[in-house]
Amino acid sequence: MSIQDSLQKLKEVDINDIDFSRVGVWPLPAKAFLCALATAVILGLTYYLYIDDLKIQLASVEAKEAELRTVYQRKSFEAANLDAYKEQMVEMEKTFEGLLSRLPAKSEIPGLLEDIGQRGSESGLNINSISIQKDRAAEYYIEVPISIDAHGGYHDMGGFVSGVAAMARIVTLDDFSITSRPQNKSLNLKINAKTYRYKSPEEEAAK
Repeated sequence: MSIQDSLQKLKEVDINDIDFSRVGVWPLPAKAFLCALATAVILGLTYYLYIDDLKIQLASVEAKEAELRTVYQRKSFEAANLDAYKEQMVEMEKTFEGLLSRLPAKSEIPGLLEDIGQRGSESGLNINSISIQKDRAAEYYIEVPISIDAHGGYHDMGGFVSGVAAMARIVTLDDFSITSRPQNKSLNLKINAKTYRYKSPEEEAAK
């Protein structure tokens, strides 16, 4: 029987006349068609149940690969610049230690007031009073406000401010007022100074 005859017979088959209980006596073209159909169904199910899942896994692996490449590039850059980072850290530690050494300890504050008074005398300024105000705690340090009342000439005040700025300890000056003293033709200076001290371990623990 030729292929054309087989195809013609398949066309003439009425699906309502098919008896699946007698598959064994079906003509060869019908058996072949049934096998092909079953194979197609199995392959289709295999694709959707297995191969499609593999595609999802592949997409996940590709995304992970891209992420790892990014991490590798970042870490490679950090490794290449590790020596430079270490040098920067050493420099920053030196700078921090230098600044820390300029912060007075709590026991050194009275001596700092004497140094400020000395700067006033050296500049020709007369110090009326120097008093420590209430500490103000920040996250890593404690601010120590100092109220200064003095009188003298305009240039004396300039010399005093320059002298305080040149002190080894860190002292900042702000919130000042200058008024005249008619009785002796001088000026009266009221200025707030601030110094800072590093928190001791006990003060840090008490937060």
